[in-house]
Amino acid sequence: MDLKQLAKEIRKDIFKTAYNGGSGHLGGAFSCVEILVSLYFSVLKYDKNNPLWKYRDKVIFSKGHGCLALYSVLNKIGYISKEQLNSYCKLNSNVGGEPKYMELDGVEATTGSLGRGLSFSIGIAIANKLDKIDSKIYTILGDGECQEGTVWEAVMSAGHRRLDNLTVILDYNKLQAMGNIDEILNLGDIKKSWESFGFFVYEVDGHNIDKLIEVLKDNLNNKIEKPRLIIANTIKGKGISIMENQPIWHYRLPSEKELDIFLNELEMTKEELFL
Repeated sequence: MDLKQLAKEIRKDIFKTAYNGGSGHLGGAFSCVEILVSLYFSVLKYDKNNPLWKYRDKVIFSKGHGCLALYSVLNKIGYISKEQLNSYCKLNSNVGGEPKYMELDGVEATTGSLGRGLSFSIGIAIANKLDKIDSKIYTILGDGECQEGTVWEAVMSAGHRRLDNLTVILDYNKLQAMGNIDEILNLGDIKKSWESFGFFVYEVDGHNIDKLIEVLKDNLNNKIEKPRLIIANTIKGKGISIMENQPIWHYRLPSEKELDIFLNELEMTKEELFL
């Protein structure tokens, strides 16, 4: 399977789903596409025919507003049907603007409120150790989300407990809803901060699938008894020129004039939007 081409197809699905649903956080969804592709199509241990397999690896999608990317990936592996995906944000649909646990196969936690996902992950990681379940827990965390105090309480707890079955992947696109992270509330030296709380830290280009897979697989083989952080340097709105690195695209859809740019750069026709 060509994973780079798959990432392109997922971006098309994200846009089609948001456009037809009338809403969506496109910028944050586009920034984490390669992270999810690398995980689900090269690294994770799961059963496509049994979403509740006891020994599966779990992904806690903490930056819940980027859920369009997760929904598209779950559709590609067969956990969410095309009909479900097309019902996004429609009346009586269970495919909403934030992921909700027990509503969709593959959604491991409800993460509409930012800052909660890492705590959920720690609870699952501890439970797996107590139950002697040999599986990994991955948390997709937003950088703006790291301004929440609950995240740092969780970081301290994970480091203290030396949860080596826990990997946090930081979608580090350096923007949040209202502007640049550093201008709104500077996170400082992320690598040093997490290391000081007992994490083993990697850093990688978050849009280079080959490098992401290399780091993720090295992480699997890493026997150090510490939780891990992968800082994935990404671009908010990756793939659309007018959306890249522009905080205004945190939550909006294109105007009629802007739509042509999206369609051209996604290599789509207007007719494909409604297929």
